[in-house]
Order: sequence, then structure tokens, then C-alpha cells
Amino acid sequence: MSRLLSKMEVDRRLVGLAVVLLIIWIGFDIASGGRFITPRNIFNLSVQTASVAVMACGMVLIIVTRHIDLSVGAILGVLAMIMGVVQTDLLPQFLDYNHPATWILTLLIGVVIGAGIGGIQGLAVGYLGVPAFIVTLGGLLVWRGSAWWVTQGRTVAPLDHNFILLGGGIEGTIGATWSWIVAAIAILAIIYAAIMERRRRLSFEFPVKPVWAEYTNTLIKGGLVLVVVTTLNAYHLPTRAAERLLENKGIPVTPENLEISHGIPIPLLIVALVAIILTIVVKRTRFGRYIFAIGGNPQAAELAGINVKRMTVAVFALMGVLCAISAAISSARLQSAGNDLGTLDELRVIAAVVIGGTSLAGGVGTIYGALIGALVMQSLQSGMALLGVDTSLQSIVIGLVLVLAVFSDKYFHRRYSDPTA
Repeated sequence: MSRLLSKMEVDRRLVGLAVVLLIIWIGFDIASGGRFITPRNIFNLSVQTASVAVMACGMVLIIVTRHIDLSVGAILGVLAMIMGVVQTDLLPQFLDYNHPATWILTLLIGVVIGAGIGGIQGLAVGYLGVPAFIVTLGGLLVWRGSAWWVTQGRTVAPLDHNFILLGGGIEGTIGATWSWIVAAIAILAIIYAAIMERRRRLSFEFPVKPVWAEYTNTLIKGGLVLVVVTTLNAYHLPTRAAERLLENKGIPVTPENLEISHGIPIPLLIVALVAIILTIVVKRTRFGRYIFAIGGNPQAAELAGINVKRMTVAVFALMGVLCAISAAISSARLQSAGNDLGTLDELRVIAAVVIGGTSLAGGVGTIYGALIGALVMQSLQSGMALLGVDTSLQSIVIGLVLVLAVFSDKYFHRRYSDPTA
């Protein structure tokens, strides 16, 4: 199996993590009497994972550069409150309520402020030399307090109708037809990427994977896309919601018309877009190479001409941008912005990244690993909630999983960095 995976150039840790995720799903499905692995629960699981998954993509880059960010949950909270105030109190003075431009301006303001907050913390870490642990720990307190200060503790609602679509829900999906179109585009992109990667290697006379391995990898990736889309399309709108939707569109209400699929939720599309963009950045740009060079050896990277301080600011600013996107998803899903939004999300994000194979020693990590890690974390939480496990016991389990993940990281790092270990 090891030789097989090596020829396919598949990360063994990701395969192991995928197997663990499958075991968790099967275990919860058996324990719940077949209620876990259902289209409805898979749909809800994807929406619930989206916010943490987006931040986990950025946290990979933070940890790869040998830093950490404990303030992401608090930043999410303050940005959610700011965006809530912008669309409920500020923009209505100039635009009509539910104006098509409201959600765009709101998200843009959140992204700019998020980049500013992350950049400030990056300046303190990169140029002032304050350890990231201390800077972001202080940031956790500062931004959590700022979230309360923005509205003096009140919950901001109702949010803009178009903005709410970012959180998923009944209308926050793209439907069955567009889901199949997205699936077709994704499969074509997978095939194109495999062909171009092989041609690129051949042009530089690098070793290539066997043809059977290329076909197998492509079939597995394409098959996963089809399975996901088929599952999401199998989840139909509730009868009353479907009737209201048909009535609003002037379509006759018949038993055949009532079978309306949710399709892919918008938060899942956002996660996929963020993951694809960051993966391209990490693997195909100078910025990404610099990040891993810094994580491998900061002193050597600086001697090689990399501006480590500026890169640190850029990575933390990017983390702030992703916090803004996560804040939009979280508040839109709840259709309000409250003071407890994002509480303990920093621990969920760090746990997802470590479980996904990112080394706390720096220099090693993948975006897709972090996504699987986020899905593992949310699956554990959702499965225990489905079984009626007490909240305090859920926290104990999540904490133990985090410790186990760190131990696994240490073992893997020692095992493969020292052949005699």
C-alpha cells in the first residue's frame, strides 16, 4: 500500500485522515440509527463547517511560517458586528433596504477592516518582534471587547436579504441544475490540471507518475465531486418552503414541482473558491514559495533575500481577510450578529489545521488537509449533538482529539525526519 500511494504521489497522512473521517461517519450513522449519513445532515454539515474551514485555510499559512493566531474568533466577532451595523444602520441612510449593492459594500468594508486588523498584528509580530502568541492573545481580548463596544451588547438584526444568502439556508443554494454545471466544470478542471501537470513535468524532464496512477487519481477526484453533488441534490426543500417558492414565482403547485433540490450551498462554494485560490498561490507563486521557505528556516530565508518581516505582515493581513469572509458566512447563517459569534472558533481552527497535518514546527502543511481537519472537527461535534451528548462532554472529546492530533504531529515529524526513529 505504501508503494502504491508513493507511485500515485498521494499524501499518506491525508489518506489516513480520510479513513478516520469515514470511520467517524459510519460510527455515528450506526449509533444514530442511520440519521447521520443522510443528504439533509451532509448538507447541514457542509454549511456548519464552512466558516471554520475558510479560516483554517489562512491558519495553515500562519502556522507554516512558525506563528500562531489566537485572535481569529474574536476578529470574526468584531467584523460580524461591524458588517451588521453597516448594513442595518449605515447604508440604509443612502440606499434602500435590501438594495443589491448593500451586501457587496458590506463585505468589502469587512474585508478592508479585516486586512487592517490582521496587518496591525502582523506589524507587531514582524517589525516589533513581539511573539505572535502574545500579540494574538492580546488581540483576542481587544477584539472581543471591541465587538461588544460596537453595539453596546445588542444583537444586530435583521440583516440584508442578499447578504443572508451567503450563509446558505433555503435560498442560499444554487439548485440542482447549476450544481450539475459546477460539477461538470470541476471535473473538466481536474482533467485539465492533470494533463498540464504531466506536460509541465515532461518539459522539464522530471519523473512523472505512471499512466494508470494519473487515471486513478483523476477518477477518484471526479468521483468525489459526483458523490458530493448527487448527495446535496438529493436533499429537497420542505413542502411548505417549496410551495411558497413556487407561489412567489407564479409556478403551479403540483406534486412534481414540489420536489426542489437544494443543490450546493453558497458557503460550500466560497470554501472551494478560497481553497483553490490559496492552493494555487501556495504552489504556483513566489509568495507561496516564500511562505514555506520562511517556515523551513527563517534565518536562511532572510539571508536568501526574502523580506521576512513584510511577508509576516502579509500573511496576518490575509488571515484578517479570511476572518471577514468567515464572519459574513457565520452571521448570514444565523441571520444576525451577536456578541458570542466566533467564541472558541480559534481553538476549532487550530485543531482543524493540526489534525489536517500542518506541523506546529513550521514548514509543512496543506490547504486540503486543513479542510478535512475542519470536517473531522465538525463531524465529531455534530455527531455528538445528534446523539444527545452533553455539551461539557463534547468539549472534553474535542480537547482530547486536539491533544491526540498534536501527539500525532510530533510522532510523524520525528518518524520521517529521523529514519532511525
